[in-house]
Parts: sequence; structure tokens; C-alpha cells
Amino acid sequence: MSDSAPSASFSLKRLLPLLVLAAGLVAFFVFDLGRFLSFSALSEHRHELLNWVAANAWLAPLIYALVYIVVVAFSLPAGSAITISGGFLFGAVFGALYTVIGATIGATILFLIARTSLGEPLRQRAGPWLARMQAGFAENAMNYLLVLRLIPLFPFWLVNLAPAFLGVRLRTYFIATFAGIIPGTFVYSLIGAGLGSVFESGEAFAIGNVMTPEILGALIGLGLLALLPVVYKKIKAKRVNNIEPHAGGTS
Repeated sequence: MSDSAPSASFSLKRLLPLLVLAAGLVAFFVFDLGRFLSFSALSEHRHELLNWVAANAWLAPLIYALVYIVVVAFSLPAGSAITISGGFLFGAVFGALYTVIGATIGATILFLIARTSLGEPLRQRAGPWLARMQAGFAENAMNYLLVLRLIPLFPFWLVNLAPAFLGVRLRTYFIATFAGIIPGTFVYSLIGAGLGSVFESGEAFAIGNVMTPEILGALIGLGLLALLPVVYKKIKAKRVNNIEPHAGGTS
């Protein structure tokens, strides 16, 4: 009798959800769907959108959140534009709130799909090096994830996927994602809330000017604060390790 195959394998059934997401990403570029999620489209249709949002106080936030869930789950390169649009349509506070909800749900869906499709099979085949990396990350997963969310050093989609391969718990991932994206989201939403005056003046708006050195410095500061518990834990562990041999020698 032959050995049974491992429970977690790269089967088509297991990979199907990930393939669907990949197909959606390809379709986004092939059909140039990004033109519907651009600032030019927002500027052109801003009055109709604002009137529709005002007339659909309950439905508009739901549809906005659903759109954001799709954008994040499919890793579409439109998150920043939609976040600013959310601030324009709903105001800084509610725009940020709806964005954080949609982004967290979308990121969690992507995390679960990646973990199910690739996470377990990769951990079975990667060997001890991934296990060591997983153990080191898992020890302070909440703090590390908060840093990655607070400081925009890596693409949002990459931070969504990496924890799925490192065995991060769903609860930890969800909380760190929700809390970690609030500051940056509010910044973009606040800028969106003032976008109306830019449109009315006819000035050009460049998304690259949003993340100023001052804002980036503030986010880096928050990220460093999130790392303080990790640094304290390592210093404390080092002191304990240095004290224990001396304590043993005096007994």
C-alpha cells in the first residue's frame, strides 16, 4: 500500500479561490477598469455621486464598503484613490470608518484564501527554515503586524498575504489590521474631505503628494511605539538569561 498524500496539497480545488482572485486582477488591467476608480472619474461625476449618497444614507455606505472589500480582496491597485474618494463622499470620519471596515474584511478574506490555498502546503514543504521564521514572527505577531500596517513601507497586498504563510492566527490578524490601518486611512480620508475645493478650482490633484514627510514621520513614530513591547521583552529576556547562571553558581 502506498503512503497517503499529505492533507494539505496544491490541488486545483484548493487553489481555485486564489485563481479566481488572480483572474479578477488580470481582468482589471485587461478591461482598464481602473478608469472608473480614478480622480478624473470622481471629478466628472462628483455632483451625481454626492446627490446619490445624500439620497441613500444607508445604502451608499454599504455599497462603498462592498466595493472596498472587492478592491482589497482582489488586490486591485485602487485603494488609495477609493479611500480619498470615501472622504470626499462621506466626510473624514465616516469615510475613514467605512474604509477601515471594508479594508479589514477584504484583507481578512484574502488572508483566509491564501492560508487555505498556499499556507498549509507551503509550511509542509518548506522545511525548518520557515518554521523558525514562523516561530519568531508568531512570538510578537500583533506588534509586528501593527508596525507593517502603520508604516507604509510595503504594498498593502503583500502585508495581507505574508501573515498567511507565517501561521498568524486569524484573531491577531484581524485586530492588527483593523487597528493598524486607522491612522493612515484617516489621513487619506481627511484629504478627500477637502477635495471638493480642489475640483472646483480646477487644480490638478496628484496622489503622490498625499504622503508628506511630516505625515510619514508621524506614522513611523507610531510604528516605533508599536515595537516598544517587543524591544522590552527582548531586553528583559536577555537580563534573565544573564542573571540565571550567576544565581545557579551561588546556590
